[in-house]
Amino acid sequence: MADYTALSFDRVHITGGFWKRRQEINRAVTAQAVYDRFSDTHRFDALSCRWHDGMEYKPHIFWDSDVAKWIEGVAYLLAEERDEHLEALCDEAIAQILGNQAADGYFNSYYLAVAPDERFTERENHELYCAGHLIEAACAYFQATGKGEFLAAMRRYADLIYRIFYVERSAAFATPGHPEIELALFKLADVTGEEKYAELAKYFLDARGNNEKDIANPAWGAPYNQSHKPLKDQTAAAGHAVRAGYIYSAMADEASHFSDAEYGAACERLFENITERQMYITGGVGSTNIGEAFTGDWDLPNLTSYAETCAAISMVFFARRMLKLRPDSRYADTVERIMYNGALSGVSLDGKKFFYSNAMEIDPHLYAHGGRAYLQSTERAEVFDCSCCPPNVLRFIASVSDSFYTYRGDTLIVHQFAESSADILGAAVTQETSYPADGEVKIRVSGKFRTAAIRVPGWCSSFALSVPYMLKDGYAYVDLPESGEVTVKFDMSPQMVEANVNVRENTGKASLMYGPIVYCMEGKDNGGDLQSLFLTEDASFTTEPSDVLGVPIIKAKGFRRRSCEGLYAPLSSQFEPVGMTFIPYFAYANRGVDEMTVWTKVLPKYDHAD
Repeated sequence: MADYTALSFDRVHITGGFWKRRQEINRAVTAQAVYDRFSDTHRFDALSCRWHDGMEYKPHIFWDSDVAKWIEGVAYLLAEERDEHLEALCDEAIAQILGNQAADGYFNSYYLAVAPDERFTERENHELYCAGHLIEAACAYFQATGKGEFLAAMRRYADLIYRIFYVERSAAFATPGHPEIELALFKLADVTGEEKYAELAKYFLDARGNNEKDIANPAWGAPYNQSHKPLKDQTAAAGHAVRAGYIYSAMADEASHFSDAEYGAACERLFENITERQMYITGGVGSTNIGEAFTGDWDLPNLTSYAETCAAISMVFFARRMLKLRPDSRYADTVERIMYNGALSGVSLDGKKFFYSNAMEIDPHLYAHGGRAYLQSTERAEVFDCSCCPPNVLRFIASVSDSFYTYRGDTLIVHQFAESSADILGAAVTQETSYPADGEVKIRVSGKFRTAAIRVPGWCSSFALSVPYMLKDGYAYVDLPESGEVTVKFDMSPQMVEANVNVRENTGKASLMYGPIVYCMEGKDNGGDLQSLFLTEDASFTTEPSDVLGVPIIKAKGFRRRSCEGLYAPLSSQFEPVGMTFIPYFAYANRGVDEMTVWTKVLPKYDHAD
């Protein structure tokens, strides 16, 4: 079914511009910041498996996954450039894992220390989820360093899981409550060449929602972990958004690995449902804190939005894998939307603090009064009790160029744009660009490729190419000239974007975008009371460069509605002209607690006269 090959991040080197700056912060600050907070909270200490009753800092059921994602993220940094300090920290943690792994290959710091007689008895206890992240970390560390001990240990663990769940079927449940191991098993099969790991992943997928052994989570029910029906039959995203993104990613892996058209079709349906009906403009998914879940078509509230950082990143994993099935700009557009917005907002500009959930609107005044079932955090934190997002951001930024290229035969597919160089089977590919600060990209290709397909972003209303092209599925296909050089220019004029009228809270509002970047307003730039500000349909915009942000700040002329006297009064039209300032959404909440909104009210052209 799929014969497109994805170029992994370690073959694509970001050499300048927006993502180079973010990756430098990721390496210099984020990796150590996450390590320090995980050390403070005893996540690394738990790997010793020495905890017993009466001791402090009882290990948690998902701590191994936090540590594993940190190791995986650092491995990606080491693949780009070795770092003795970070590598030593990884080796220390890995030594703890190797030294405390059970004789049969089992490793889980919670079960080995806290509940040794309860292995594989509780479906919802993240046991296989932790195993999956450990396996992915081991694969990444082996590929980055060549050190094979961790990989060998996790192969023994995977062999145990294969025996218990696939051969004997002796565990108390058939499939993991929290998906993740499925992705890891496909990766392990690729790294080791051992097909049985892919077979186990396929078993977990086929059995999900299709067996009598698994018991639905009593609090949330079967849809919570996508077990309400066989995966091949599912048509709409439901349940916990991170779990959904991970299982849909594994389904795409299965479709690719086994050339399975049924799983491919299910992935198409689910992807369309999410991106066309259940995704925020930032790429965030999972609109409610209740179960951290999808709710239904068009339900995308602003003040109570959830949009967990990990859920956005899981959608990148899903979209990346769909691009291995076929080049369709909808998939790459989704990756780009999340890259610059819903995932990047999860980390502060200085790389030290994080959002677990990502707001579409913040009004700090509401926190003083209570009475709201859920309101977003107004500031990022250095660590959380459930701290899955910080190491996920670390590994995401370190491997962001995983999404840049796929290829088949002599055709190169260009999905994302950044100042970079790549080596593809001896073919050199470079991009010269300031994207997304501006829309010009110069692509040079030498070697085996004769054709290139260059994505035309869905946000782009006009573009120009230096050579003739043919459009197909959102890509401009070109025959590469003898020089191998093609220049594309995307119109990056700021534009207002509206939501479908069924998204009730956004009717009569617009969001401002500059290329792929979603913008927002904060109170300190706009005199507060953001709910009283209006753009007009014919608003014009100016841009101001920002070295700190890497993309411009946008200014506009708008109007503020003056308040009536008292609580209620006869309707009047009382507007005064004001200047309005918009910053990139990913940069909100970096200057203290403040109001924020992604969506701004819009006055029709004929309504704004005083």
